[in-house]
Amino acid sequence: MLKITYDDKANEQRWTLYGQLTGPWVAELRSSWERASGESQGKKCIVDLSDVASIDERGEDLLRSMKAAGVRFLARGVDMRHILSHLRSPARPPLRRSLEHLGRKSDCS
Repeated sequence: MLKITYDDKANEQRWTLYGQLTGPWVAELRSSWERASGESQGKKCIVDLSDVASIDERGEDLLRSMKAAGVRFLARGVDMRHILSHLRSPARPPLRRSLEHLGRKSDCS
């Protein structure tokens, strides 16, 4: 489940997310963001991920699209910060595939 709160101020739009950015909740955030960003009129867009417990690949893809559109993210915790730093490099494979690769035994062991 994902709870989304939205605050539209004079100079910024802010989404605060709580829960899981997974499955159908990704489409819910995408819809909310597309609807509100069309009315942004040059405002800063901020998404607070501090209370997000998990993100799936579709969630990562959405965050990557939002980042490319100029959205700024707030986060706390090592895992969430790692996911956000991963978004900076669109050429790398999705995080889950990277982690799966790290979990495999190497040919040298």
